[in-house]
Amino acid sequence: MDRIMFSEPFHAGNELAYVEAALKSTVWHGDGPFTDRATRWLVERTGTRHALLTTSCTHALELASLLLELEPGDEVICPSFTFSSTATAIAVRGAVPVFVDVDEQTLNIDPSCVEAAVTDRTKAIYIVHYGGIACDLPALQAIADRHGLSIVEDNAHSLGAYYRGQHLGTFGTFGTQSWHDTKNVTSGEGGALLINDDRYAERAEIIREKGTNRSRFLRGQVDKYTWVDQGSSYLPSDLLAALLVAQLERFDDIQERRHAVWSSYHENLRGWASDGGVQLMTVPDGCEHPAHLYFVTMPSHEHQLGLIEHLKERDIVATFHYQPLDSSVAGLRLGRTPAPCTVTADRALRIVRLPLHAGMSAADTERVVAAVSEYPTR
Repeated sequence: MDRIMFSEPFHAGNELAYVEAALKSTVWHGDGPFTDRATRWLVERTGTRHALLTTSCTHALELASLLLELEPGDEVICPSFTFSSTATAIAVRGAVPVFVDVDEQTLNIDPSCVEAAVTDRTKAIYIVHYGGIACDLPALQAIADRHGLSIVEDNAHSLGAYYRGQHLGTFGTFGTQSWHDTKNVTSGEGGALLINDDRYAERAEIIREKGTNRSRFLRGQVDKYTWVDQGSSYLPSDLLAALLVAQLERFDDIQERRHAVWSSYHENLRGWASDGGVQLMTVPDGCEHPAHLYFVTMPSHEHQLGLIEHLKERDIVATFHYQPLDSSVAGLRLGRTPAPCTVTADRALRIVRLPLHAGMSAADTERVVAAVSEYPTR
């Protein structure tokens, strides 16, 4: 019996052909024809004002931090329950990530905790739409407006996710995407910055190109380019963009496959969950999720470990997720935690993520459901 992996990149079909086409061209560097195709797709699909491909979602977050001019002494509120990149992009500027707790149901940043953490040093709120389920955007925007703060959406889980008909990543000043091979579409590594405020578009392009106005030169807008601002090398090769284009062209098919797995879990595990005191995922009204992940919240840490081991014995790979950043080695040294993140600490010890990827067959999904349903929680 084949092992069911937790995550696998989907082979869309045209990856080799497009990478070969890029290799045969004279443009291997960034901002070539495949970069342009991927960027146009992203703008059209999400409705963002501008998009820039980057070498990772981490770099897109760093680019946002540069554009917001974060500096030592500034504070940025973010969830403790997130990947390190969210906080690293703040700390790398010398600013302080301020860790707050998450909502019990969605595991998204809790607006009441955000409000309580605002000080006169707060400059922005970095939010994460966990599993592609939208944060409480009206409440968070109200806080941001009240205190004059920017919102950056870490949208790594959320390509194809909407809140009240608007694509996630387009509510804040910036949104960031990930093309890591655990994401719905992938180029192995990579990301993108969504720019929802025209004021930042030109400077974002300069910072991404090592602080030069090279992009304007390539468009014929200046006769030579030079160093004009701070920046770094956040521009991916057109070879990676070629891989990404092949994936984006199959996005709707990929989503249909992933939603079939997600929906099967959600429908067929209800009885087991109800009988065993297990919580299934919650999708609030107004949210359209992208079937990025599926998790169950077990009654205890022992049952978290037990279910993971139970599935492992049946050649099914399941796993835990984020460990609290507020109590991490770097979080204790670089961050600040104004109130205990009790929900984060609890859920890190109880959630189990089930296998979910576009390559799973109906038989694979049924096998996972059957194996999970065999696990006793009473």
